Amino acid sequence: MKRIISTENAPAAIGPYSQAVMAAGLLFISGQLPIDPKTGTFAGDSIEDQTRQSLENIKSILEAEGLSMDNVVKTTVLLQHISDFAPMNDVYSEYFKAECPARAAFEVAALPKGALVEIEAIAEV
Repeated sequence: MKRIISTENAPAAIGPYSQAVMAAGLLFISGQLPIDPKTGTFAGDSIEDQTRQSLENIKSILEAEGLSMDNVVKTTVLLQHISDFAPMNDVYSEYFKAECPARAAFEVAALPKGALVEIEAIAEV
């Protein structure tokens, strides 16, 4: 049985999707844009600022369920420019230090609202 997860500490879903869905012992977190939930705007213009906010949004959703970044088993990183991979990775490594999750990273043609990055995650409950 699935359960919808939502927190005010991450941006609200702006379409027909949920912030996260709990099912089969896993938490599936929708792609998080770098939107600051307090202001509704991007947390900055740099890939570092935007990566940090996307990861903070994921962290907030996890914390709403009593979980942490240590529970994450898989992420997918979507980048507007693959040349931003190294600075994104520097910030990413601040959140995942040991026993890092599996990850895929892709350059995409465009992201919603002109974001530089969007990150989705799957966590073990």
